[in-house]
Amino acid sequence: MYDIIDKKRSVRKIYTEALIGRGDISLSDAEEALKDFQSQLEKVFLETRGATGRPTPEPVMNPDLNAQPIPTAISGELIKSIGDLYANHPAGFVIHPRLKPQIDRRVAQTTGGDVDWATAELLAFGSLTVDGHNVRLAGQDSRRGTFTQRHAVLIDRNTGEEYTPLRYVPGATAQFRSYDSLLSEYAAMGFEYGYSVADEDSLVIWEAQFGDFADGAQTIIDEFIASGEAKWGQRSSVTLLLPHGYEGQGPDHSSGRPERFLQLAAENNMTIAMCSSPANYFHLLRRQALSDIRRPLIAFTPKSLLRLKAAVSQLAEFTDGAFQPVIADSALDPSEVTRVVLCSGKIYYDLLAARIAAGRSDVAIVRVEQLYPLPAAEIAAAIELYPEAQLIWAQEEPANQGAYPFIALNLPEQLAALGQNRPIYRASRRASASPAVGSSSVHEAQQREVVATALG
Repeated sequence: MYDIIDKKRSVRKIYTEALIGRGDISLSDAEEALKDFQSQLEKVFLETRGATGRPTPEPVMNPDLNAQPIPTAISGELIKSIGDLYANHPAGFVIHPRLKPQIDRRVAQTTGGDVDWATAELLAFGSLTVDGHNVRLAGQDSRRGTFTQRHAVLIDRNTGEEYTPLRYVPGATAQFRSYDSLLSEYAAMGFEYGYSVADEDSLVIWEAQFGDFADGAQTIIDEFIASGEAKWGQRSSVTLLLPHGYEGQGPDHSSGRPERFLQLAAENNMTIAMCSSPANYFHLLRRQALSDIRRPLIAFTPKSLLRLKAAVSQLAEFTDGAFQPVIADSALDPSEVTRVVLCSGKIYYDLLAARIAAGRSDVAIVRVEQLYPLPAAEIAAAIELYPEAQLIWAQEEPANQGAYPFIALNLPEQLAALGQNRPIYRASRRASASPAVGSSSVHEAQQREVVATALG
């Protein structure tokens, strides 16, 4: 331990000398900063030594997420005004011709519907600044978006000048800021966690380039995000966006490791969600910022769904409604249903496409949009229409990963407590030491098998 402390002191000394050498600070500035730092450490030490016991914090939020619904809908006028910011650039500002069609589609969505994932996200960010909440988004490629989908910051092709449309939302009383962070998940996530603790009124977001990359910050997740309140009463509403989905991109670009977060979930310490629609994701982000209850949010975001034509939402879903922890299947005659498939995220669209192609009317698909706290009452309400149907949990991840271990351990017991004593069967890839295979052809074969098993 002393070796580590000595190394930290050496690094601090070298960095301080570099700052003085560049003229960024003076020697007296450095001495004053060190004196202030030591003083604050001494103050906290004395307060801790004089404490008679560790306070027990209240739970982060009520067990029932919908006990006090939070209004998250916005007006059509606000949606249009955000779209107009992308249509009306500063005079002389030149967008790259390859980007312009995408921006034009975004503008059209704010008046015509078929709103995609990235546009829904920007509507959430922009509308929160009108509600008086700053939005801070940081990640390794967050301004553009890893999958060239967000374009929160536009850059003039000729001059390199930057234009951030969401900084000019009419009626905004807060600011939107987006940063491309350094390639260190541990340092960047730790900084954003600390920022969220200090700034209680902002929506502070750290985004992984791929969900798997959060592995590099597992210490921050374990020691702070999951347990900071239980250990120290330190509350945070930091949000992690983890791109997740099996598209045949290999072991290191598929899984945001939902099983790890679900294993850390207890005592209502965080929200874990995997949405399937842009509008529900929009409401989730706004609920996170507008809620008085501060807790981390882990949101598994999509990759291929960013451009899937079926994965769009209509304007009415933004001007009305709220976040739905569970989305029931209302397209079928309950009397014909013999099988109910529960799922989260991207696989819903694979299941839906296969059901349509096969002309099946006996399989209902229920989307569990929030994984923790597990919305058992909402799930029970969605499946009670099919009392004799077999229940299946379908997921893309291997059997020992994803949500299934958590679902298998918790959902049957909670359903039984609600009067529905029903077993749950699994449709997934077989248990694996790796998150995914490295062959796209093997991936496709596995995916077809998972869908076929789920539909029976």
